[in-house]
Amino acid sequence: MEKADDHHCLSKLQLTVPSDDRPSVLRLRELLAACSKSTENEDTHQSEALVSELVNYLDCISEAAETELDNGDTESDASEVLNEIYQFISSPSLDQGTIDTLSFDLPKAVSKFIRVGGCLEIVDSIIDRFVTLCSPRDMLSVLCEALDLQTTNATNCAAPFLSGLSKVIRSIQRRHFEQIKVAVPVVLNALKAVDFETSEGDDGKVQEKLQSLLGLYVLQIMALFSVSMSHEVSSCLPFISKLSSFLPFCGLSYAGLITGFDIDKISKNIIGEDEDDYTACFSYIKHGACLSVLWGFISEEVVQAADEKLNVLKDELTSKQTERWKAIGMFRHILSFPALSWKLKKHAIDFLLCINGSESFDDKESDYISYMPSLFAALQAVQIIIMYAPDATLRRNGFDLFKKLLADIPYSQRFDMFRALIVNSDSPSMVGLLLDLVKGEMHAELCQKRAAGSLQVDTKARPEPSFWTASILELVELILRPSKGGPPVLPEQSDAVLSALNLYRYVLITEATGNTNYTGVLLKSNLQKSYNEWLLPLRTLVTGIMSENKADYDQITVDIECALNPVELVLYRCIDLVEEKLR
Repeated sequence: MEKADDHHCLSKLQLTVPSDDRPSVLRLRELLAACSKSTENEDTHQSEALVSELVNYLDCISEAAETELDNGDTESDASEVLNEIYQFISSPSLDQGTIDTLSFDLPKAVSKFIRVGGCLEIVDSIIDRFVTLCSPRDMLSVLCEALDLQTTNATNCAAPFLSGLSKVIRSIQRRHFEQIKVAVPVVLNALKAVDFETSEGDDGKVQEKLQSLLGLYVLQIMALFSVSMSHEVSSCLPFISKLSSFLPFCGLSYAGLITGFDIDKISKNIIGEDEDDYTACFSYIKHGACLSVLWGFISEEVVQAADEKLNVLKDELTSKQTERWKAIGMFRHILSFPALSWKLKKHAIDFLLCINGSESFDDKESDYISYMPSLFAALQAVQIIIMYAPDATLRRNGFDLFKKLLADIPYSQRFDMFRALIVNSDSPSMVGLLLDLVKGEMHAELCQKRAAGSLQVDTKARPEPSFWTASILELVELILRPSKGGPPVLPEQSDAVLSALNLYRYVLITEATGNTNYTGVLLKSNLQKSYNEWLLPLRTLVTGIMSENKADYDQITVDIECALNPVELVLYRCIDLVEEKLR
């Protein structure tokens, strides 16, 4: 298989058998053969001297070809020299020791031929051959050193080494984090150096693309490092600060990152026709964007490295609702990220709490509709924290944020958001919590109307949105008479059922005592429907379960009874109220 691959690669590159008439190729063969023989004889001193002579010889050829770019003979000479090297290291009879010896210096030497026309592909193949044949750990060191040298000498030979590094990292089987940690600073500095080189003599498009590529790398690494963080936050700050120092160079700002604007900008510069490769390689850039800002929130050292002013950002997000919605939508990526630590999620919750307005400042329905999907996803992510966070303080803060996010939604759209969250939740406890919040919204609205003296105004005459509509009864019906038919499942759904009964009872009592019927709950048809389709079937179910459990008295029975007792109590109160209204 390996020979077939070699043949395919040689065919693809259209390699030619070098002519014996070329002195450069003959001399190269002599040097390569001498290097191989000295390695086989284990003559370390002679081997080092010969490799050094070989490198100097290749430098002379590459310099001659580069200074005489219009001379076809020198370019052809360079091409045949590279072909000879590739054939030599691809020989199946070549000793592995010789390959290893050459791998330390030959990749750097052949990389200089990139500047000679038509040599890029064969140079890339030579380096790829070393990557394939040599130890990944050794090649990681070699390629990092070569990249660092290119950066120091300001030469534009980084591409083959970057390609080789990606293959080496995939080949390493153990201690990935330690190996990548070594490579990352070198890669970033190399990209930055290439950027400086190309900033002169072009129309700026190349520089912009390279800055975008570097930005994508920084954000991806920011996310991966944050996920792999297993130490105290303070021990991570030097590396995070180093990454953050690249943000301004890449044209990335905290405001642009947290709203997603900069992500869209740099993505458009890079994606092109390689959308699949882009998605696979940079799947965590949105996570990295949020984490870049979050680390700044955690540490002033990081803020200074990024050359940012966090207070200005927080003030802007607090005062501008649309920008705040964008930020909340972006933060859903890290709040719902299972691999991210609870410690960082706690900081994310704290950050969102400090930027969230206490109310909806501008009721721009058209703007809200475009942000509704991302806000919905963010609310679902916060729900996960409320339900599963191991720390009580984090759960409590998550619930506070949840309420603030809901309050930030335009009132005209808030009920629809509640309904969507209820319909899409598979947690009865969370459904119960949401129904309790709905009841709280209704109570607040009622108090506001009473204070304004408008309680008796007909709903049709009021342009203001309201929770006091027939939709409330539909919401109750979702729980007490699920769409699949029949009563809800008990005791599993007892939390949701209890909250639905309490909500129905609250609406029924409030409408009756206030001589209103905004929701239609007092209509005879609705009373009969709730009585026959919701309450009586539920009573049959509850009494049946309670009767079955009387014979047993184990822990499970006690738990079921504790769950159903409050349901039974509120259920009978609802039945009494409805029967009273039907008389």
